[in-house]
Amino acid sequence: MSPTAIPGVERILFTEEQIEARIREVAADISRDYAGKTVKLVGVLKGSVFFLTALARHIEVPLKIDFLAISSFSDRSGSPGVVRIAKDLDEGIEGEDVLLVEDIVDTGFTLRYLLQTLASRAPNSLAVCTFLDRHSRRIVQSPVKYRCFEIPDRFVVGFGLDHNQLYRNLGCVAVMKPEKQ
Repeated sequence: MSPTAIPGVERILFTEEQIEARIREVAADISRDYAGKTVKLVGVLKGSVFFLTALARHIEVPLKIDFLAISSFSDRSGSPGVVRIAKDLDEGIEGEDVLLVEDIVDTGFTLRYLLQTLASRAPNSLAVCTFLDRHSRRIVQSPVKYRCFEIPDRFVVGFGLDHNQLYRNLGCVAVMKPEKQ
């Protein structure tokens, strides 16, 4: 089925081919920057799984992979609230070169929390790689070293990003129709 024929999808933002080409470029940058080192990719579940897997296939330095999951809660006003780790890393990161892999960076609140938490565990280095960057919504400035795409302030799905746990398996990134968000 064509992605544009999927209920709720307005249009394709990035095709599979565009995604693959850009991931190869970012992986080449990472491989260059981490030459002679082993990089530990830390994926944020669930959304980053598709991106992390595609990225890892093209990184040309030794790498390790680990995952964590977070939960966030908003207060009654709807403003960003508490973020907590729901599933922690399986192994420590002390002395390692860590690359935090996100599916999307939006307001920056969650990323700030994750960076503070991981930095307190004494990695040798800590950087961020995100598949999508919605910089227009950034409230907390956070250092994103690698990004595949900057996106507009629209709700997107596909390539790991979901709407009610659906659409993650789309090979493209699609914009949802406003009434479906």
